[in-house]
Amino acid sequence: MSTDPIIDVQGLGKTFSVHRKAGRLRRRREEVVAVDGIDLQIERGAMVGYIGPNGAGKSTTIKMLTGILVPTTGHVRVDGLEPSRQRTELAGRIGVVFGQRSQLWWDLPLRDSFDLLRHVYRVPAARHAANLARFAEGLELGPLLDVPVRQLSLGQRMRGELTAALLHDPSILLLDEPTIGLDVISKEAVREFLVAINREQGTTVLLTTHDLTDVERLCERLLIIDRGRVIEDGTVTGITEHYGTERTLVVDLVSSAGPLAIEGAEVTHVEGPRQWLRFRRGEVTASELLTRVTALADVRDISVEEPDIEQIVKAIYQR
Repeated sequence: MSTDPIIDVQGLGKTFSVHRKAGRLRRRREEVVAVDGIDLQIERGAMVGYIGPNGAGKSTTIKMLTGILVPTTGHVRVDGLEPSRQRTELAGRIGVVFGQRSQLWWDLPLRDSFDLLRHVYRVPAARHAANLARFAEGLELGPLLDVPVRQLSLGQRMRGELTAALLHDPSILLLDEPTIGLDVISKEAVREFLVAINREQGTTVLLTTHDLTDVERLCERLLIIDRGRVIEDGTVTGITEHYGTERTLVVDLVSSAGPLAIEGAEVTHVEGPRQWLRFRRGEVTASELLTRVTALADVRDISVEEPDIEQIVKAIYQR
């Protein structure tokens, strides 16, 4: 297997021309930079989160990786191919799921959509049947195969979209908001399926989402983009530890007490015998705090709350 990155992006940029009002009858042309010099390499078999606020350039990047958009500047190769020039060949190597766009036929049963896609991608019948059986079991689609797509719920349709994107065994799966609008049970089913596909088939996954729980559950690496530039690139754990400097020790005392005066910590909330003590990573450890707490009161139970990834990403954006 090749050791080269499956996605290799260097100096990637995309500029759009827009016309804005410059008076009652005149309009002026302006250049809007959507992606501004991104360098990015993703190894085979990786699961990577690619996040940012609305308008940051996430979807534009995905469209350039798939060949839908042609870069204004820079170099892009996906599985050894140049997307904008070899789009047809690339289509057989990638699977794409856009949360608000469908590749299924609205009035046809789900099974017929899958059969049409077999012909689109020229998948051998035996391979298609084996894949469909495996995905139908993993995503619990069996009872839905003969139901028209328009009669499926959003969660059922998204499971169908994932199956449609993977029937031809792509080496890369590009996901743009795959769990948008899904209920908790449907989200969990999609996440478990993606983990299994990555583990069992080595499928590379690039995920853009506003649901940071998706990133926490699925991805080891996280890229944060803002105003067309990558502003953070590292492991989810590393970014959390670097920016999530505040942790919370939750102690359940044997009996209720006023806020404890503990060196190195601040009591942020008291609820009966339970107290929340906020402290900074690197200045004191949870073990040291516990020793100081037990010197003042009898403790029934403890837990440590780590920083929430949403708060960390928000702090990075605000910075």
